[in-house]
Amino acid sequence: MRRLAVALACILLAACAQAPAPPAPVPSTAVQPTAAMEANRRGEVSLRRGELDSAALNYREALRLSLAVEDANGIAANAVNLSIVYQRQGRYEDARAALAPLLERATLAHAPPHRAQAALRRAVLDLEERRAAGAAEWAGRAAAWCGEPCPLAGAIRNVQGQLALEAGRIDDASAAARSALAASRAAGESAEIANAQRLLGMAALAAGDGAAARDALGEALTIDRELGISRRIALDLIGLGRASVLRGERDAARIYYERALAVSTADRDAAGASAARSLIDTLTGSAGQQHKSEK
Repeated sequence: MRRLAVALACILLAACAQAPAPPAPVPSTAVQPTAAMEANRRGEVSLRRGELDSAALNYREALRLSLAVEDANGIAANAVNLSIVYQRQGRYEDARAALAPLLERATLAHAPPHRAQAALRRAVLDLEERRAAGAAEWAGRAAAWCGEPCPLAGAIRNVQGQLALEAGRIDDASAAARSALAASRAAGESAEIANAQRLLGMAALAAGDGAAARDALGEALTIDRELGISRRIALDLIGLGRASVLRGERDAARIYYERALAVSTADRDAAGASAARSLIDTLTGSAGQQHKSEK
């Protein structure tokens, strides 16, 4: 069961890329920044449609235009957005390289919150590729750069909780999730509140507590549906299916998995659909084995 919960955590990381940053506020009379804003807008539309190649093309252009006029806000927004798209495409080295204008190759004195956001993205990328040491280091940098009060505190604690869960430190993961939940509620960050609830649910799954997992994941699902984030809705449904299995409710589990499959398919999320389909097949196979043994 712990291996399954950890695998679920790894799927979660792909879904937990930060939402696209808004276009940088720039004077409407400046030709280049206005073009950058328009490219950013096209990128966001493409990303929401699941058209990743188009999104990458537009965010690259927006980043180029922002670099051309040394627009620090535009550079930060579009570097992070481009990194998110590359992550969705499985292009992890490109996702890291997209952040270089804020980190290794920064030519401007970027605001600490912008650097912290880039460091947090690096932590997410390393964690998704199971580079725990690198993820911990970048999460620490994000916390240091963010300062106090830190607007990214909830997101940073959620990543640190994922690291703890990955290492099998269930109590530490739960503690980090509760800390993230408190920070996110104080900041009014609905997406990170949902992430913290989901992390609590996965920690409960790892501990074998189906009831606690169901409650936490149900809270996450409610928020994610309000936000309209399909990939996270699918993750919540998969987690609720696992909680149902723990509680011996196999029919309910199948319904959750089928709902996750439908959401992922509609969202053009091949990885999410594959994960849901695999869980359905596993449930069907184990049911068949149980039927044979009863005979």
